[in-house]
Amino acid sequence: MKTLAVDFLLKKSPNAIAIVDTKLNFISYSNQWQEKFSLSKTDNVNKNLFDNIIETPNSFKKAVNDGILGKEHVNTGQKFILPDGTLQWLKWKIIPSEIEHHGFDGAIIFLDDITTEQKEIELLHKAEEVARIGCWELDLLNNTVNWTKTTKDIHEVDQDFVPNLEEGINFYKEGVHRDKITYLVSNAIAEGKPFDTELIIITAKGNELWVCAKGEVEILNGKAVRLVGTFQDIDEQKKIELAHQEISERLKITTQTAQIGTWNYDLIENELEWDNEMYRIFDVDKNQFSGAFEAWSSTIHPNDKEIALAATNNAIKGIKDFDEEFRIIHQNGKIKHIKGLSKTIKDINGNAIKMTGANWDITELRSTEIKLAQSTKSFAETFEHSAIGMALVSPKLKWLKVNKSLCNSLGYSEEELLKLSSTDITHPDDLKDSLSFKDKIIEGANENLQFQKRYFHKNGNIVHAIIGATPVKDVNGNLSHVITQFLDITNRIESQKKLEALVNVTKSQNESLTNFAHIVSHNLRSHSTNMTMLTKFLNEEEDEDEIKNLNRMITSASESLAETIAHLNDVVQVKTGALEKLQSISVLNTINHITNSINGLLEEENACLDIDISKTHFVNAVPAYLESIFLNILTNALKYSSPKRTPLITIKSRLKKDKILITFTDNGQGIDLNKHGNKIFGMYKTFHKHKEAKGIGLFITKNQIESMNGSINIESTVDMGTTMYIELNQG
Repeated sequence: MKTLAVDFLLKKSPNAIAIVDTKLNFISYSNQWQEKFSLSKTDNVNKNLFDNIIETPNSFKKAVNDGILGKEHVNTGQKFILPDGTLQWLKWKIIPSEIEHHGFDGAIIFLDDITTEQKEIELLHKAEEVARIGCWELDLLNNTVNWTKTTKDIHEVDQDFVPNLEEGINFYKEGVHRDKITYLVSNAIAEGKPFDTELIIITAKGNELWVCAKGEVEILNGKAVRLVGTFQDIDEQKKIELAHQEISERLKITTQTAQIGTWNYDLIENELEWDNEMYRIFDVDKNQFSGAFEAWSSTIHPNDKEIALAATNNAIKGIKDFDEEFRIIHQNGKIKHIKGLSKTIKDINGNAIKMTGANWDITELRSTEIKLAQSTKSFAETFEHSAIGMALVSPKLKWLKVNKSLCNSLGYSEEELLKLSSTDITHPDDLKDSLSFKDKIIEGANENLQFQKRYFHKNGNIVHAIIGATPVKDVNGNLSHVITQFLDITNRIESQKKLEALVNVTKSQNESLTNFAHIVSHNLRSHSTNMTMLTKFLNEEEDEDEIKNLNRMITSASESLAETIAHLNDVVQVKTGALEKLQSISVLNTINHITNSINGLLEEENACLDIDISKTHFVNAVPAYLESIFLNILTNALKYSSPKRTPLITIKSRLKKDKILITFTDNGQGIDLNKHGNKIFGMYKTFHKHKEAKGIGLFITKNQIESMNGSINIESTVDMGTTMYIELNQG
């Protein structure tokens, strides 16, 4: 009975599958195996596997031998050369079998010839090397668009065609593709963000093509002035990729183990054989089963019996194989929904002699459908009025439905969010984890999953959230969508960062307090000594002219003392209250604000700026301090520029663990660090002759940075330039 059931399931399998015993003799195999891998087109049962199979690599033979010894083996692709010199690729999976688990000792072999796929992939790689890639340009100053010949060929327009921005975007397929390119181009213009995307266009001749569009932005004075990029026809490659993904997914679903009961029915002897799963499904005691057709038909629900028996008669007559859903009644009165399939076996004269088939319990699925219909209204009300963000998300992470709380947290309207996917506004550093999270949901490893991630608010700020996800499957058991819950924890994260910064800065403040006391003592002592001496001289002096001169000197000393006290007061202000004012601030926005404020000075010095700051880089800082620091370093670079060359200032940022490293590099006069390195950030220390040099700027800059738990370092070479390194906590 089991052999017939296995034969039935195997024969129609879309995969090449063979079952062998411990002597490598065939027990059974699928039609695909016979067609693709068997040397003989006659029955191979009880024949040796390697006597009746095409040429295979030694690694496959070893895997099979290991399989019958109890070792599972999977190979996702093996390349080898046939005796005639032809290249071939095979992949396989060997599953050991024991009699108590599958009813026999030996192995189950899944084998697939992937030669065609691999050749296509190799050809695609070669094609990429010689692919025609068109170029395009969007001049924002003149509002013009330029395409190269290849770009026009891909769009199937005439060579004299002169596009504009709207026409170029309208070539993209209406809907998701057009919306996405519109968003990417707008984002590039507004924020200077490059893009690299794969989308569908509709050519001038109506052909639908997959293309790869890349774009880079040119910035002048903090503003995008030009977009340039490439445009490549990837239609064939993309379609092969999508087809390959579809085939792989089908294979995965097909080979998954399911709880299916199998049976054989001898029409001549009226003997019905069930496997153990059938007894479980029908809730029948094996010892009390009569083994007759009536034993099965007696379990069928009265309302479904007529249809089920009619389908059985049609299968026996060869009109149509049995493929029905019906209900059965257990002995305790419980009703179950069953899906049944069968195949009729005939003798050489065409007379039906046997039937073999399979049943599985679909009660839970049908029950779920009913419960789902009953709860739809209740869920909709809960969804809309929930105090936390909620959304329905497709398997491709497209927003399907969002509630008001989610819109408020992210700053987008419902209409705007539905045009985006979740990944469009996900922080780049969290994309990999988001996709991994998606895979876990699709694989169904857990019914409910949670993880923490960051989104970009519409205004550019970062939103921290804990995401909960519950997968929802359709009637066929496939993932339909995911119910996600969005708990905004931005305030909690910001408070935690401020607390951590408070601990670190408090330690730093305590360490710097002693140094500050020395500064106060030293600076005030020199003024005090000077004034004491001048007062003594004044008391002893009798000459009127000298007395006037001493009075002028005392006045000058008093003014110097007042200036020193003012400077010390500035330092005190830096060192107190900084932590309470810490905010998450965009480095790029601050740089742009400062450069705009000194545009006149930059133009006067004919200076060039090269800014490479990521829009995702935020720091925990006091806004006024951060502006003061950047302004002081930039104006110093201009103040001490070299008269031999045009000033060039390069500003960059990068992530360094949990900090943001910001560098300012100029080509100015430079500083002799061997001579001045230990006093570079000292109070009243100057290293160049300049009328405005007071030696207080870098001292206060260092104190401002350290008050925010940051650090500053310098590299400099005389007559070559200086680089300032600033590290601040990531916002």
